[in-house]
Amino acid sequence: MGRKNKSRYHKSLHQLVHERLQSMQAFGQSKRAAVTAGEDKGKIFSFATYQTYKKHIGYYLRWLHIEHPEVTTLKAARRYAREWLELRADQRDDKGRYLSSWTIQTEAAALNKLFQIDRADPDRFIPPVRRREDIMRSRMTTERDKHFSVTNNAELINFCCGTGCRRNVLEKLEGRDLWTREQMEKELSFAVKHSPSDRNKADEKALEDALDTFPEETVFIHHRSDKGGRSRYAPIVGPYKEQIIARMRDRNPHEKVWEHVHSAADVHGYRAEYATRVYRQYARKYDDIPYDRVYPGSGIRYKSEVYYCRKDERGRRLDKKAMKKASKALGHNRICVIADHYLRGL
Repeated sequence: MGRKNKSRYHKSLHQLVHERLQSMQAFGQSKRAAVTAGEDKGKIFSFATYQTYKKHIGYYLRWLHIEHPEVTTLKAARRYAREWLELRADQRDDKGRYLSSWTIQTEAAALNKLFQIDRADPDRFIPPVRRREDIMRSRMTTERDKHFSVTNNAELINFCCGTGCRRNVLEKLEGRDLWTREQMEKELSFAVKHSPSDRNKADEKALEDALDTFPEETVFIHHRSDKGGRSRYAPIVGPYKEQIIARMRDRNPHEKVWEHVHSAADVHGYRAEYATRVYRQYARKYDDIPYDRVYPGSGIRYKSEVYYCRKDERGRRLDKKAMKKASKALGHNRICVIADHYLRGL
């Protein structure tokens, strides 16, 4: 039976939030085009981002239900966003540690998106500054690590450190995803002549990037539908290269390379090892990088291809060319991401 008096029916706050988040979905659309057109404010372009925002907004709604049960509208819920974020910034766990600044940044971004809080808004919460020394992910032993045997999963670890796969790609990787340089050149030549669609052009770009960025490499992994739905080809590197190739070739084209990927496997940490291997393979010594620019006015020469690290890494110098290669191999476009989050032990 339906409601007897629909005029008295009001949607709950959870329903209102759900509907607004649903209306923001723009999966598959070009974020770059939307930003250029100034139409990105009320849109969420990544399903993963949508899921993350939804989770953290859920935390906020549970807090509201306990602390401010009278709140039933989005307008009223917006009023307490800053208060909750400030509480989260001051919150400590049972070991006396503050929440990660990355977590606070994410929660602030989620609420700013939900309530459309502009950067110029005086009530907008300013999250704590992110510092490298605060990063805990893949930097220390956790409770989950006790249930993961490095010895029993040695081949998986070696595979990840040599390919740089994200977990979502690793779990669906198939035998057909091993590509030789000859295959890639042939595929690119065919695509240029016979592929008018935008999707095929994106594949062409991925092939071109890999072939141009890694002219010395002969064997690649095709990362299908990687982060953001993008495709990329990354070289296999490291001491276990032949073992990785053998495992890939031992699988039928549509047979999974890994039937099961242990949930406690530190895939993000293995990506960092992969990035460091790629960087080391191509990095030049500081003295081998030429002086190629002159500061206007002073006439002092400098090396534009040297990246100078900042903050706690101040004084460390990296080769920008090698950083760009590592960045491309990982599926990123900014070398600062590689410097801040992936390169280790240099």
